Amino acid sequence: MQHAVRWFIGLAMDDAVWVPAVFSKNRQRLIEHDAVVAFFNELLETAENKDWLSGEHFSVGGLLIQAWAGHKSFVRKDGDDADDSGGDFKGQQRSNETHESKTDPDSKLYRKGKTGSELRYMGHTLTDNRHGLVVNAMVTQADGFAEREAAKVMIRDARQATASADTEVTLGADKGYDAAEFIEKLHRMKVAPHVAQNKSGRCSAVVDEIAQSEGYAISQRKRKLIEQGFCWAKLVGPIRQVMVRGIGKVDQLFVLTMAAYNLVRMRTLAEVRPLAA
Repeated sequence: MQHAVRWFIGLAMDDAVWVPAVFSKNRQRLIEHDAVVAFFNELLETAENKDWLSGEHFSVGGLLIQAWAGHKSFVRKDGDDADDSGGDFKGQQRSNETHESKTDPDSKLYRKGKTGSELRYMGHTLTDNRHGLVVNAMVTQADGFAEREAAKVMIRDARQATASADTEVTLGADKGYDAAEFIEKLHRMKVAPHVAQNKSGRCSAVVDEIAQSEGYAISQRKRKLIEQGFCWAKLVGPIRQVMVRGIGKVDQLFVLTMAAYNLVRMRTLAEVRPLAA
């Protein structure tokens, strides 16, 4: 190792150079001590002190995260090799009930919309509507209920952090969250459901009185800020396909990436802008 590099990282000339296993152990140590969560919370405290958070109006959303595992690793749980076809799975029935990935057992085979089935996780964020900063982030296994279940957890935490139970709290979301059970849960938590109405052959669980309000219209505009974080995480960050395995490590990487995104946003917010003449 060059002298300048040793000096920069604090290694003496006779110190042994770290091996890759050291970084793996440190990653596990960070998970055990919640260092990433502590860092994320420190950033939120800074944002709150700068008055960059409303603390009352939020948006929620989710994105698919491709796991570091391939279709060939998705085999029967009972160890039966009858479906071993050398990687050609056309015409075979495979599901998460009967199969799992040998490479990353926490990942799930999942498809959404017109996307193909892949081994995936699902990432979720709660953003504050004032400037689009991420105030909560988490990773779950991918399934059809994960987005709403994660949203309940995150908005409950936000609701409990408000100064008073009488504080008006709103939650904006896309029409995928328009489910009666979810909307009822928000009402019980005293959270106004500013969720996009889904009227495709059904009645929306969001009443028209809410959907026609001025606050609802604002929330529907603000919720689109959440996509900026997702795009940044996939195009600039490492979230399109993660290079770690296991839900704990994927969650840690996702939270750290969202913390980095917040730093980018906060840098912009902190810029001194010249006053107009």
